[in-house]
Order: sequence, then structure tokens, then C-alpha cells
Amino acid sequence: MSGVTLDNLSTEHRVFAPSEGFVAGANVTGAAYAEAEADREGFWAAQAERLVWARRWERVLDWDNPPFAKWFVGGRLNVAYNCVDRHVQAGLGDRVAIHWVGEPGDTRTITYADLHR
Repeated sequence: MSGVTLDNLSTEHRVFAPSEGFVAGANVTGAAYAEAEADREGFWAAQAERLVWARRWERVLDWDNPPFAKWFVGGRLNVAYNCVDRHVQAGLGDRVAIHWVGEPGDTRTITYADLHR
């Protein structure tokens, strides 16, 4: 491996395109990727607006000290409320929140109401 440096080994330029089946089943479309690429902070601010914030952020992204990014600076949210409580309050408590499949094939289905208890 003469001539190979650590920098050479830590740089990767290959790109692996997803299969058509993977793309068809994706939750995020190419349009969303294009929107995020065109305006990263605007895109993530719009996504953050879908959450309930106890205190809204002052700045979407603080990139003043790379590589240490700070997202939604000054914001405060309750993750448990956003992940569980608001779904129960919206009348969706009977919907599946977690569907677990174990090694021997045993399963468990947990609803938002189950988690809320």
C-alpha cells in the first residue's frame, strides 16, 4: 500500500443509487430533497413548524464553529409531548405507535394510548 495516506483512505467519492423499489417505498421524495438543497435552513424551519414548541427557536442553524452545528438555537420542546401526547389528544390514541417483532417471531403492538399510560 505504498503511497496510500490516511487522508486518501478517509475520502470517499463513490455514490450508490437506491433501487427502484426502495425509491418507490420512500417516505421522502426527490422534490423534498431538492427543496432542502435549495434552502436548507428554510426547509428545516418548515419541518420544525410541524412540532409543538414550548419556546420557539431564535436561529435555525448556528454554523459559526464548524464542525459543531447547533440546530434550533434557543428553542425548547417536549419530545414526549410531540411523540405521544399530541396524538392521543388528537383522537389517535388507538393508532399503532410501535410494532415490535422479536427474534423467534413473537410480536407486540403498542398504541399511542398505551404509551401515554
